[in-house]
Amino acid sequence: MPSSNESAKPAIILLSGGLDSATVLAIARDQGYSCHALAFDYGQRHRNELAACERVADALGAASHRVFSLDATAFAGSALTDDVAVPKDRDETEMTEIPATYVPARNLVFLSIALAYAESLAATDIFIGVNAIDYSGYPDCRPAFIESFIRTANLATKLGVDGNTIQIHTPLMEMTKAQIITTGTNLGVDYALTHSCYDPDPNGLACGRCDSCVLRRNGFEQAGVPDPTRYCSGRA
Repeated sequence: MPSSNESAKPAIILLSGGLDSATVLAIARDQGYSCHALAFDYGQRHRNELAACERVADALGAASHRVFSLDATAFAGSALTDDVAVPKDRDETEMTEIPATYVPARNLVFLSIALAYAESLAATDIFIGVNAIDYSGYPDCRPAFIESFIRTANLATKLGVDGNTIQIHTPLMEMTKAQIITTGTNLGVDYALTHSCYDPDPNGLACGRCDSCVLRRNGFEQAGVPDPTRYCSGRA
């Protein structure tokens, strides 16, 4: 496990256990931040991502790793939390409408909690792995949302009012999945530790057919990097 620099400037890293957030953690660490990883247990159907968060935070030398428990039972209707079918076998060109895997206002809620956590650590930097290219139709991954949240963050906090500008870093915003994988590989990310699938089998093997699996698999292929994902039913 790489050692963290405790005297470095602190930053909050939103960590999901997936490919994108692992890359963001590696980028923030490479930029010299003391990285405080924040994951969320929000009642997601599949717990594999929380185990992946722990693996990634440990491997990339996070200064701390906290899991925030959130009762999201009121946020109904998502395939990630309820008994709703996960879209399968879609081409990337079909991933333009808001999908069934959308969790109501999830990034808005997560960033708000991350902001409160950041202020408690006197941290003015928050990193999140949103992407405007391979974003699968999620409205809370767009640049306009992030820009709006930055304005709100600086208006709503003591840090911001006192003149300490709060920044939301989105280093993956304009990257393709292949570029993200190339960047992370160069920074030493072991993507075998990550989990992206929306509908894994009981053993945690990726389905290979959901939107996240399709984007991930295509990204490795386009980057020319071997895909370490373990797929179910021989899917590769």
